[in-house]
Amino acid sequence: MGKRIISQNRGKGTPTYTAPSHKYKAQIRHLPFRDKAVAARVVDIVHDPIRNGPIALVRMPDGNERYVLAVEGIGAGDWIYAGDSVEIAPGNSTYLKNIPEGTPICNIEAKPGDMGRFVRASGTFALVLSREEDKVLVQMPSGKLKWFHPMCKATIGVVAGGGRVDKPFVKAGKKYHKMKSKAAKWPRVRGVAMCAVYHPFGGGKHQHVGRPKTVSRNAPPGRKVGSIAARRTGVRR
Repeated sequence: MGKRIISQNRGKGTPTYTAPSHKYKAQIRHLPFRDKAVAARVVDIVHDPIRNGPIALVRMPDGNERYVLAVEGIGAGDWIYAGDSVEIAPGNSTYLKNIPEGTPICNIEAKPGDMGRFVRASGTFALVLSREEDKVLVQMPSGKLKWFHPMCKATIGVVAGGGRVDKPFVKAGKKYHKMKSKAAKWPRVRGVAMCAVYHPFGGGKHQHVGRPKTVSRNAPPGRKVGSIAARRTGVRR
């Protein structure tokens, strides 16, 4: 009998596949504001193991400190503001209804009050294309156009850490520690390179699947690999 395939092992929930959340700094949220604007001073720009880009440690007027998403152009000692009527400058946060067309934004709320869901990876930004009375059209980093509620909050600017993918890892050890911090299994062996007892696609005189890759939604866990319950396969014509 062979070992469990990766999807089975991942479902078991062992430390190999569990994110080391005790190492992470904090949840990244917008500065809280309602009627009047709030100001915060950037104390430091720090690294968070779970994130691709840096984060900013800011101090609120009451002395409390919290972490926010760092954008390009801000540094230690700078002030950032959040409110209904703030300057359109990097690092400031406000409602989408207040942001002019063509402005790069990040950390957009999916719905008002969820404190940010979209466009948070390093070097990414979205663009405000048009504003209507009851919705705002935003171009996402993928190029997709998406409508948002005008009361959704967003941060002005481009997420810091752009160009991260331009630098190679060079050593396998660097890649290993990077993936370990995100609870990703690495290195990951291809199924066709395994023995037949270890994976449904394994075995044979050369590396090939040897059977249909499309499997049923109700397939048992040891067979549920490939194109699971695919509506269609093959080249789109």
